[in-house]
Amino acid sequence: MEGSMGAKKVAILYILKLLERDSDADHMLTHEVIIDKLDREYGIVLERKAVARNLALLAEAGYDIVTTPRGSYLTARPFEDSELRLLIDGVLSDRFIPARYSTDLIKKLCALGNRYFRSHKEYIYTADDWNKSENLDVFYHVELIDEAIRRGRQLEFDYNRYGADKKLHFTAHHLVSPYQLLLKNRNYYLMALNEKYNGMVYYRLDRITSLKETEKRATPIERVAGYEKGIDYNRISSSLPYMFADAPIAVEFLCEEWVLDHLVDWFGKKEIRISKCEDRYKVRVTVSENAMEYWALQYVNGVEILSPLSLRDKIKADHKNATEKYK
Repeated sequence: MEGSMGAKKVAILYILKLLERDSDADHMLTHEVIIDKLDREYGIVLERKAVARNLALLAEAGYDIVTTPRGSYLTARPFEDSELRLLIDGVLSDRFIPARYSTDLIKKLCALGNRYFRSHKEYIYTADDWNKSENLDVFYHVELIDEAIRRGRQLEFDYNRYGADKKLHFTAHHLVSPYQLLLKNRNYYLMALNEKYNGMVYYRLDRITSLKETEKRATPIERVAGYEKGIDYNRISSSLPYMFADAPIAVEFLCEEWVLDHLVDWFGKKEIRISKCEDRYKVRVTVSENAMEYWALQYVNGVEILSPLSLRDKIKADHKNATEKYK
C-alpha cells in the first residue's frame, strides 16, 4: 500500500485507531510518532502536513482531539477507565456468566480502552477462580427468550437442580409463557406463566436446559391474575426478595436498630414503613410470605414477626425444629 493514493485516503482511519489505542493526556503522539507508526504498522507514508490535516478533519468531525506542542491525544472514549473497571467487576461477580464467557467479555471490554488500560488487566484474568455457572447455553438462552417474548410464543424446557455430586439433574419439563428476564440476588430469572398450573413462576436461568421456542401463542400477561395492568417492577424488587411467586401480603415485625441498615437493600425505600417502638423499631412491608419466612430466619437475632399470625407460627415451628436438631 505504500505510496498509493488509496492508502492515503484511509490514513485518517488509521490515525484515529492510533489515537484510540496509544494516546491519552499522559501519552501524547507527536506528528513524527504518528508518521513512524503509520509506516511501520500499516505501510502508509504520509508527510507531516498530511498528518496535521487529518487530525484537523477528525476534530471537525466531532472527535475530542487535543493538539499541543507536545503532541496530540484523544480526550474522550465511549467508556472511562473507571467505568470499564466497574463493568469488568460486574462480569467477574456475576455467577450467571460462565468462566469461559467471562474471559471473552473482559477481553472485549479491555479493547474499549487504550493500551495503557490494557497493560493493567492482568488482575482480571481470574474468572476461573470465581463461583460461576457451568451452563454454557446461557447467552443462547437469553437470545432465544428475547425472541420468544418479541414473537409472543411459549417456551418449553427442562428444569434442573444440583445434586450431591454438584451436577445439575433433571426435575421437570415445563411449558411457559415468557414475559421478562430479571436480575435479582446476583442471579437471572425468567419470569413466566406456568401453563400447567396457571401460575407465575421465576425460573433460575442457569438451571434451564433444552430450551425451545414453540409455535403456541403465549398467554397475554394482562390475562394473568394480579398482572392485569402489566408488570409492576417496583413490587417485584421490594416484595419478592427471594423470587417466590406467591401473592405479597402485609407483614409487620419488630427489629433491632442494626437491622435497619439492611431493610432498604431487601425491600426498597418506597414500600417500608418504620416507626419507633420503645427500644426497637416496628416495620411494615408488603412481601411474599414464603420469602419473608426465609428472611426472618436469616435475621433471627434481630427480628420478631408480629403479623400475620400464620407467618409467626411458621417461624415458631422453624425455631422449634432447629432447637431439636441442635440439642
